Amino acid sequence: MILIATVMFSLFYLFQINKMTYALCESREIPEEKQPKIFKTVNILVTILILSFYVEVFFKA
Repeated sequence: MILIATVMFSLFYLFQINKMTYALCESREIPEEKQPKIFKTVNILVTILILSFYVEVFFKA
């Protein structure tokens, strides 16, 4: 049950973060060649955050 809830939350959260990153790139007029690096960095950091959240919840339950 916790795994399903975490996966659903994670997908929604990652989608929202990517939308905000895209809006940031558009508003700051970041060149197209730098955008993949920004998205990759943000996605890796958010994935680490989500995994640490899951581990914390899993070991406390």
